Amino acid sequence: MLPYGRPSLDESDAAAVAAAVRSEWLTSGPTVRRFEAELGAYVGGAGCVSVSSGTAALHTAYAAAGLRPGDEVITTPLTFVATAATAALHGARVVFADVEDATGNLDPAATQAAVTARTRVVTAVDYAGHPAEYQQLRKVAADAGALLIDDAAHAIGSTYHGAPVGTLADLTTFSFFPTKNLTTGEGGAVTGTDPDLLDRVRRFASHGMVRDPDRLRHPDEGGWHQEVHSFGLNYRLSDVLCALGLSQLARLPHFKARRARIAARYRELLADVPGLRLPEQRPWVDPVWHLYPVRVLDGRRREVYDRMRAAGIGVQVNYLPVYRHPVFADLGYRPGMCPVAEAYYAEELSLPIYPDLTDADQDRVIDALQTILR
Repeated sequence: MLPYGRPSLDESDAAAVAAAVRSEWLTSGPTVRRFEAELGAYVGGAGCVSVSSGTAALHTAYAAAGLRPGDEVITTPLTFVATAATAALHGARVVFADVEDATGNLDPAATQAAVTARTRVVTAVDYAGHPAEYQQLRKVAADAGALLIDDAAHAIGSTYHGAPVGTLADLTTFSFFPTKNLTTGEGGAVTGTDPDLLDRVRRFASHGMVRDPDRLRHPDEGGWHQEVHSFGLNYRLSDVLCALGLSQLARLPHFKARRARIAARYRELLADVPGLRLPEQRPWVDPVWHLYPVRVLDGRRREVYDRMRAAGIGVQVNYLPVYRHPVFADLGYRPGMCPVAEAYYAEELSLPIYPDLTDADQDRVIDALQTILR
């Protein structure tokens, strides 16, 4: 089965991991600090905290935002469930705002309409690697007195009006799952430019632990002393995984170029296929295409999905609107809340895209899709 995504690994990755295993550090050590520094520099000079997954990054960012029961988080339904679930786990009420038909990203006008006195956070998602409209969303969040979070699980390496994803929101979360633009196996990160917010992120991701002598409540206890001032979890990433991340980060420009070339070939070779709508790219955005999401028209998405899979081509659907998961249905959410997102989901099909996809493999995808739709 030709997958819709896979990691790009080579001997440099293996050598980096082997060197980390041979060192005296396996858990958080100097390689973690180097990875955080280089990742922060790559995304525009932001501060960076590495964590154990993209889900941990979201959970930690919401903790840093100070979410409490009764607070509201406005976000998109067209995302993986973790974007909303991690807010709900803090006791917040998730408010779903509709998406733009052109990009599948959070609609600033719908977000504005969803704001209430309880809005604490607005969380955008850079769907498929195409950044959301942060100029408008920043204004909506600022006017509401809310924090703006960018769930950039798809978008490391993308830019918006020339600025890198990682500095466009108050906090940005990344995922380094194997199919993402770069991988640490499992892992994630939170970036931001506010030192106080990043300090809260770092403490929550490490049990809430305080070690700075100037901040201890009982500094004379002894040199071994450390304190927990607020609850946190163990979301730390290891030196071994960060070694892989550093190796991958060095190749991210190559990964971006390869994804761009594959996306360009899809645009050229699928342009005239009937019953197919290709993804749009706004002129002020330079995306890393994590997904290539086409729209299958005329109610044929299920047929095309089944026939492509039967042909050994691992297309995927991204995503079921979050509020249609039973866990949200049990909380009272109902289908139809965001009609644009529902229409997008009903037609969306993700075609294979990853750096090592060959022209021959891509031609196989294109030929199969053309045969089915013509």
